[in-house]
Order: sequence, then structure tokens, then C-alpha cells
Amino acid sequence: MPAFAGGGAAEPPLADSYHALLRSCGGDDDGARAAVAAAPPVAECELPMIDVGCLTGGGGAGSEAERAACAAAIARAAEEWGFFQVRNHGVAPELLDAMRREQARLFRLPFEAKASAGLLGGSYRWGTPTATSPRQLSWSEAFHVPLAAVSGDACDFGGLTTLRDVTREVAGAMSKLAGTLARVLDEALRPGGAAGEQRFPEGCDETTCFLRLNRYPPCPVSADGAAFGLVPHTDSDFLTVLCQDHVGGLQLMKGAAGWVAVKPIPGALIVNVGDLFQAWSNNRYKSVEHKVMTNATTERYSVAFFLCPSHDSPIGACAEPSPYRTFTFGEYRRKVQEDVKRTGKKIGLPNFLV
Repeated sequence: MPAFAGGGAAEPPLADSYHALLRSCGGDDDGARAAVAAAPPVAECELPMIDVGCLTGGGGAGSEAERAACAAAIARAAEEWGFFQVRNHGVAPELLDAMRREQARLFRLPFEAKASAGLLGGSYRWGTPTATSPRQLSWSEAFHVPLAAVSGDACDFGGLTTLRDVTREVAGAMSKLAGTLARVLDEALRPGGAAGEQRFPEGCDETTCFLRLNRYPPCPVSADGAAFGLVPHTDSDFLTVLCQDHVGGLQLMKGAAGWVAVKPIPGALIVNVGDLFQAWSNNRYKSVEHKVMTNATTERYSVAFFLCPSHDSPIGACAEPSPYRTFTFGEYRRKVQEDVKRTGKKIGLPNFLV
């Protein structure tokens, strides 16, 4: 039995936060829903699907020509979409199924235990503490765990022994995949580079990256889109690897087409470019704004791996001149937090233009 089994409601007080924000800005539910109702309908899309088995060993070693074609497809998707899907990625489907089951057990623990018992390194978060209006509130809860904590013996998994083992295995498999994809994308930026030369990712390892376990509870105000599961944003990392369940809700900004919904594909993982890779690539790769929409009746689970460097790692560029000045990851994170607190939204890379 989990150490906190029984007693206490599991759901975070998201509805209380939503209505408090609604009152504080003098609004009402009808007004919030009317604003969203005016938005155009969102079409569903299928992201580029890339078989990366020749890189991961999931489809055999692959010939040099196959690896080159795969690398070209990855780079093209990062340029044109900023998002793509991968199969034969080396993360076993049975492992991902186990992760989904263990997440459900974790999030069913009482809210007070999740919020104050120091689980998973005290990494629990819910809603949006800096929100000043309902449209800035993320209707979700998550454990945003440093990989160093996941792998450490001192990390408290609330008595969920299987969760500990599965989380560590998922983190290791996603870390390996993210590193492989990052090196492929880096090499595509330097086609004339020395064979075998590795410049990226420097400083990205199990001590610097993060694993985020997400749950999006059913949202009673979501029938007409009056609340976000996760507010529109870009990722402040190099690469994100995401496993989403069958429920869907992820949307991304696709140029003139506007918001498009990402169709869930069983067994596939989603990969997206983060701000740091856009800066490193001199804007060749795109860190694309995305969001999660809530569901009125069905909860949604996902797990995301964030490929991040150490806080003091300088973020330069693959070639000069660069449109951005050199900055550290820690400096970038601090500026994002300051902007969100001051304005309610992230500004990101424009702060670091030369």
C-alpha cells in the first residue's frame, strides 16, 4: 500500500483558483466563454513521422544512406514544424504503459500529501501561482523532477516502489533518445564538420535534465475552451521528448494556419525544439508555441523529458554571427521567471537579441 493511501481528496483546488481569478478581474464565466467561442475551430494534424530505428537500434543498425536520410528528415521537421514524431525510438511500449499506470497511482494520492510531503524531491506543482486572470491558469498538476533526484536514493516516491523503478527506466530511455536526436540536429548544422566531432550537447547529462509527470484533471469549464490545461508557451530547453496518452489536447502554432491539434498516435513519441536549440541553430530550428486544451470529462496524462544544460552553461551558436548574445541557461531561466511574474507571460529569446 502507498504510504499515503486513503484519507483526503486527491484533486488540487483548481476550480477555487479559477473562480477567484474570475472574481478578481471582474469577469464571469459567460464572458470568458464568449471570448473563446469567437476563436476559429482548430483542425487536427499529423506531425511528420520519422522512423529513427536506424539511429537507436530499434529497427536494426541501418545503412549509412538510411541514417543520412533519417537525419535529413529530422532536421527538415525541426526547421519546418519545430515538432515531429518518432517510432522505433527505443522506449519500450510496455514501459510507457507502466509509466501511465504508475502516474495514475501517484496522482491519486491525497492533495495534501502531494503538496507538502516532499514527494519526488518536493517537485509537485499545480495551477499557475503567477496567474492574474483565468486565461493565465493552467488546469493541471505535475511533478517536475530533476533527473538527479529521480536517480538518487534519497528521493521519496511515497512508498510506490514500482513508480521509482519505472520512472528511472523511463528517464534513462528518454535521455538516451534525446541525446541521439540532439547530436543528429547539431551535425546537420555543421555538414562540413570533422567526422565524429561532437560539440553538442555539452553539459547536458543526468544531473541537469528534467522529467515531468503531468496530469490534466477533467475541467468543468472546458466544454467551450474557457480554460487551458497548459497555457501557450515555448519550452526553455534544447529538446523535449513527450509521451501523451490517447485523450489528446496538445495544440501547436503552425504559421498562417494558426493553432492545429496534434493527433495522438499510439506508440509514437513527440519531439519538439526548445528555445536553446533555436538560439544555438541561429533560428534555423524553430521553438514553436504550443498549449494543452482541457477536457470536460476525461483526465489526460503525459510524461515529458527536457534536455537541459547546467545553469552556468553558456548558450552560444553553431556559427557566427548569431542574432543572439551569449547567455547562460541560468540567466535565461531567471529572465523568464521575472517576465512571467511582471507581465504574466514569457518573452523568452527576444530578450537576448544582439
